[in-house]
Amino acid sequence: MSSELAVLADVLRESAALRSRRWVGAHVRREPVARLHTRAGIADPYPVYARVRAAGPFLRHSSGDRVTAHHGLCEQVLRSRDFGVRPPGDAAPAGPTAGFDLGMLDRDPPEHTRLRRLVAPAFSARRIEAHRPLVEGAAARLLDGIGTSTRFDLVARYASPLPVTVITALLGVDSAEAADLARHGAAVSTALDGIRGLRHLLALQRASAELLGMFERLIDERRRKPGTDVISALVAAEGEGRLTGYELLVTCNLLLVAGFETTVNLIGNAVTALLDHPDQWAALRDDPSLAAAAVEETLRYDPPVQSTYRIAHVPVELAGERFAAGDGVMLLIGGAARDPAAYPDPDRFDLHRRPDVSHLAFSAGLHYCLGAALARLEAEVGLRQLVERLPRLGRAGRGRMRPASTIRGYASLPVRAG
Repeated sequence: MSSELAVLADVLRESAALRSRRWVGAHVRREPVARLHTRAGIADPYPVYARVRAAGPFLRHSSGDRVTAHHGLCEQVLRSRDFGVRPPGDAAPAGPTAGFDLGMLDRDPPEHTRLRRLVAPAFSARRIEAHRPLVEGAAARLLDGIGTSTRFDLVARYASPLPVTVITALLGVDSAEAADLARHGAAVSTALDGIRGLRHLLALQRASAELLGMFERLIDERRRKPGTDVISALVAAEGEGRLTGYELLVTCNLLLVAGFETTVNLIGNAVTALLDHPDQWAALRDDPSLAAAAVEETLRYDPPVQSTYRIAHVPVELAGERFAAGDGVMLLIGGAARDPAAYPDPDRFDLHRRPDVSHLAFSAGLHYCLGAALARLEAEVGLRQLVERLPRLGRAGRGRMRPASTIRGYASLPVRAG
């Protein structure tokens, strides 16, 4: 075990010794945001967000960071060039580190701009729409496999394999390797919500090593025999000196993880919301063209990404609060989605809602999600085929939420076909 892991183990043991039930209870009472990490907060974070909103424009966390669940402030910070994802003056890693590199997600301009421009053409709305037959075929095959099964896990049988099939096809991954690549990618994606302990860290490092090893082999193959896939385009950019070998690896890793992470949870959250509101499921069943509207309302009502973080790069004032360079702010996107100042009757799930403001489920500004068009297409097709093929879909048990607060979704969702 490396010295870094040994130190981490000591810290975790000390933290466990301090984390008595009484201490945890007191901490949760002092820190409303801490409730988001409890079982109740994971099951339903929206009352916590309302409490944070009621505290004022910003809630001050004990760490010194501000926290906000107001739509207007979240959008203002996300669009502001005065805030970034890294501390001011902190250069992005140029090579392998002990942590988990999130690629362009963890870069500010100019590195972020350069890397995004290399990948953006493959994810333009026009290019993504051209993949509709691919998505429709994948959804149909999955539903053929489910057939008339009276009970199945929506996540395992449909919500997860659908985007995995699509993103591996876009990356040009052979179907024989797709399952392993997706399994390692799913393990690595759990780092998005933070490291839960030493065992989790070791599992992440193993999965990350396996994933990068698989991409190294794929990249070598594309260097010898390029194709029309995204990896081939990135390999060509590397050959032209527009990105480094390390950046190429990290970008492939990010595209895989981001390519299915949002959609899996979006489909699961959408189906849950629809089944919890039978009148809305009936509306979709009677008019499957409402599938796109169902996707947008789910992104507002119960978004897969619940929060993000920004750091002030210069002194700035927002809503009467002064931020010094280096000050951080947690943006509760899930809370912004239920802000009554932005959405009338925000706790109502309504496919016919026509909001005056855009939701922030895909962020905003420089870091607006590159895969938004793909996620929307997959979820729209996925919901439309599901309601057309299984119009009497219903719950078959209690779903199990992912043990996470940043990424919201279901680890399993038992349903019945009719």
